[in-house]
Amino acid sequence: MRGGRLPRRTLFALVTAGAGALVLPGTARAEDVRSLDLGGAPGGVAVNPVTGLGYVIDAQAGTVSVVDPRSASVVDVIQVGGAPGDVAADPKAGRIYVANPPAGTVVVLDSRTHDLVSVIGAGAGASALAVDEEANRVYAASGTTGTLAVLDGVSCTLAALVPGPKQGFAGIGVDPGRKLVYCASTATDSVEVFSIDSGKFVASVKVGRDPTGVAVHHASGTVYVANSGIHHMSIVDAATRTERKTVLLRSESSALTVHQGTNTVYTNGGQNGLTRVDGTAGTLSGELSLGVNPGAVAVDQRTRTVWVTDPLHGRVFLVRDF
Repeated sequence: MRGGRLPRRTLFALVTAGAGALVLPGTARAEDVRSLDLGGAPGGVAVNPVTGLGYVIDAQAGTVSVVDPRSASVVDVIQVGGAPGDVAADPKAGRIYVANPPAGTVVVLDSRTHDLVSVIGAGAGASALAVDEEANRVYAASGTTGTLAVLDGVSCTLAALVPGPKQGFAGIGVDPGRKLVYCASTATDSVEVFSIDSGKFVASVKVGRDPTGVAVHHASGTVYVANSGIHHMSIVDAATRTERKTVLLRSESSALTVHQGTNTVYTNGGQNGLTRVDGTAGTLSGELSLGVNPGAVAVDQRTRTVWVTDPLHGRVFLVRDF
C-alpha cells in the first residue's frame, strides 16, 4: 500500500529562518529553523538516523509522509489506512512501524523501499510504539485497554499480549540494556514499569499530572516523562523507581525525545515552541519559540536535528543545532 508521489510544487513549501530569528530574548539559539508544509494534520514523527529520512503520520488522512531534510522535500506519501496513532523507526532492521489504534494493528514498512512488509495484530487500541533495536522487538501500548503488545520484528508476529495494571496508556519508552519498558498512564498519573525478562509489570512510579510522553536515556537509564496536565517534566530514577526531580517548563508538555549521545531532552513544553533540558544536570538549558504550539517531537540521533510537528498549520519544523 504505497502511496503515489505528488508534484513537488503542490506538496510543500519551504521557509528558512535566519539563525536565532525565532528565539526568545536571552535564550539559546538555533543555527537553522526550517518549516515544511505537509498539509493535513501531521501528528507523530520518527527519524531514521541511517537514512536521515523523517516519517510523519496524519491520522485524518491515514498516511505517512516521508521527508528528506537534505532536499527539503516530501519524497513519498504512504497510504496506511485507518487512523495512525504513532510511528517508530528501527534503523538497524530497516523497518518503519505505524500503529493503527482503530484496527488494533501495527503496519510494518521497509525503510528503503517503503513497501508494505506486514500487518501485525497488536490488540485493541494499540497506539504508542517503542522499538528495541538490539532485540528486534517492538512494543505497542494500548490507549484504551492498557495492554502491552510484544511484537517480534524478525517474524512480524505477536509474541505476547500482556494485560496492563491500568485502563489505558498514553506513551511508551524502552530501556534495552536494563530490559525495561515504561508506559505512561494518564488515569493514575503514573508510569508503569514492565520487565522484559519476567514478562510482567513490576512497579508503578508516581509522576506529574496526565503523563503522555516517555523517553529513556539508554546509558544512564534515566526516564523522562512529559506531563500534559502540569508545567513540569518528570525525571525518574531507574534504580530507585522514583520521581527524583521535576523540571519547570513554560507550558504543559505532551511530547519529548532524548538525544542519546548528549543526554539532551527536547520537549514541546516551551512558550509556543521547544524547550531543551540538560538531562545530566536535570535543568532547563534553552528555549526556542516557533510561534506555534508544537505537537510531536523527535531527534535525529546522528545529526541532532530536532523534528517538530505543527498539526494546526499542517507543517513540520526542522531545527538544527539547538
